Amino acid sequence: MSYPKAEMAAGAVPPGPAPVVAQPGAGMQQINLQMMAAAPTQWAAAGQAPPGCPKGLEYLASVDQLLVKQKVEAIEAITGFETNNKYEIVNSLGQRVYQAVEDTCCCTRNCCGSTRPFDIKIMDNRNTEVIHLSRGLRCSSCWCPCCLQRVTVEAPPGQVVGYVSQAWSLCKPRFKIENAEGETVLRIKGPCCQWEMCGDIEFDVHTEDETTFVGRVTKQWTGLGKELFTDADNFGISFPVDLDIKMKAVMIGAVFLLDFMFYENNKKKNQNDAKKVMG
Repeated sequence: MSYPKAEMAAGAVPPGPAPVVAQPGAGMQQINLQMMAAAPTQWAAAGQAPPGCPKGLEYLASVDQLLVKQKVEAIEAITGFETNNKYEIVNSLGQRVYQAVEDTCCCTRNCCGSTRPFDIKIMDNRNTEVIHLSRGLRCSSCWCPCCLQRVTVEAPPGQVVGYVSQAWSLCKPRFKIENAEGETVLRIKGPCCQWEMCGDIEFDVHTEDETTFVGRVTKQWTGLGKELFTDADNFGISFPVDLDIKMKAVMIGAVFLLDFMFYENNKKKNQNDAKKVMG
């Protein structure tokens, strides 16, 4: 099933009462995600909080697509010294919804690299932490199925709303979006190759039984210079507009896990791959 990579929900109408099965993006206006990568000019206004919505997640109530942009750190780009990652999360209008910052020590970042355990604070326009992501130090090898990657998502901090868990797979990466009880709600299926010259990489989101496509996480191509000399990446996320708001927060957590597993500290790899492609 094809899915437009540049499709965004600007003023979309919720597709129906069924949560998860609804298809996002049907008949919606198409907007180029690369245009969204421009610096946002303002913060998005908080919408009406649905019943049971954790404080700070009301921004997610009416959206079905977001863009996560990692900021380029000049010191890291020049020296290669790993710094705390910083991100902006914007909506289809280019308005900032959240900002995120990694909170790890210097030794952990530069000794453990992309496999490092991390804590990421996601904050609203009042600089209040509304989502907390944490990952322990684990192995991501397919030969260690008993100790795969897992991100815990708390909203607000201290209250677990779900998990992003790596599922065992030999070739193609697989992940589970789980609720606070550890029950699988959605599944993410990635491609065999997680890098492509001048192209986007797509991780499809399906229902728990994998029978229905409901969204996508897209690692976007950001240009040759940025791809070769930095590890600052852009990710687009799409999900059903009426998906449980807590699971939307967990989907955001999935983006950060994918970024660290496949695209953090990848400058040397990208340069070598580019040389092969260019002959």
